[in-house]
Amino acid sequence: MASVKTAVQDLATPIATSLGLEIVEVAYEKKFDGMNLTIYIDKKGGVTIDDCEKLHNALDEPLDELDPTEGKPYILNVSSPGLDRPIKTDKDFSRNLGEVLEVSTFTKIGTSKKHVGELIRFDKDKIVLLVKKEIEIARSNISKATKYIDFKENKGG
Repeated sequence: MASVKTAVQDLATPIATSLGLEIVEVAYEKKFDGMNLTIYIDKKGGVTIDDCEKLHNALDEPLDELDPTEGKPYILNVSSPGLDRPIKTDKDFSRNLGEVLEVSTFTKIGTSKKHVGELIRFDKDKIVLLVKKEIEIARSNISKATKYIDFKENKGG
């Protein structure tokens, strides 16, 4: 049988798509409470608890039929990957075009290893951020890229 992650990804993708959701990642790992099968989902505008519950309910019976763990018990979780999840794939970069990213690099570009700017384009080899001016960053030089979150922006009150 295919790996648990691959089998679940193949089963869950069309079901998630029918609900307007995208499967970002499937994880199958041991945690303190036993084996956990976690399906991370996303959609434009963000994921709600209702989205997670709908997919969880839609997957219950098909997962029982598939039996991806060959009878071994697991806990099923459906979750948003979170705002600070790494941006790695073409789909991730495409989804974040026009967004401000924080990108850390293995080696310095200019005088820094950390760059915050608008993602204006990318290809298989590099991304281009608009900081004060455009800077090109080889994708092989990216140690981590995430959406930039400015906690000072919304001061409340």
